[in-house]
Amino acid sequence: MNNAFLQLEQVSKRLGSRMAVDGVSCELAQGEVLTLFGPSGCGKTTVLRLIAGLEIPDAGKIVFEGQCAAEEGRNIVPPHGRGIGFVFQDLALWPHMTILGNLEFVLGSADLSWNDRRERILETLRLTRIERFAHSHPGQLSGGEQQRVALARALVSHPRLLLLDEPMSSLDAELKVELLAELKQLQQRLGVTTIHVTHDRAEAEGLAHRIAVMRHGQIVRFEANRAVAKFG
Repeated sequence: MNNAFLQLEQVSKRLGSRMAVDGVSCELAQGEVLTLFGPSGCGKTTVLRLIAGLEIPDAGKIVFEGQCAAEEGRNIVPPHGRGIGFVFQDLALWPHMTILGNLEFVLGSADLSWNDRRERILETLRLTRIERFAHSHPGQLSGGEQQRVALARALVSHPRLLLLDEPMSSLDAELKVELLAELKQLQQRLGVTTIHVTHDRAEAEGLAHRIAVMRHGQIVRFEANRAVAKFG
């Protein structure tokens, strides 16, 4: 893939005595959606954490748009400098803050005027259809509503890369279908490059342009997804 947006080159990571990620290599184009698909414990989440800078590779390198962000034993670009929005599996919303407060906290260090910051927050709340919950706390919302808040928090900084770790795992089947359709529409509208983790084949096929099948810390194959419009 020429002019890759993101490259992982033989990336490995050991967690304790276990090789969590074992020589993973892949490339991602600008605007592409890649799903890491496989059973629990196969290394999917650790790959996301390495890309985000929350883990440091034991071997290999991670390159964003030609710039090395991490290599063996060190992060070169810190997590906050990578332009990443992350939706964690447990959502990790700040329960003591309102929904507005959760988004404001993300933009706290952004070089934006108060008016620009507020406009961006309101735009993101509208985009994710949660503006009516702006002054609520996460504990007052349903699971699907909290999912939208987590997505809004990840998007409000206008990231260049969106990481989604099992974003639908706690939802019932009907709500999962609804939110997956919304997520797909959002990604297409924003064009944000996305890496999505799941062990649900239907979820993978509903969102990704390509699927990377993982087993035992390795990508064993890539699959083009015919269920989603061809990318590029």
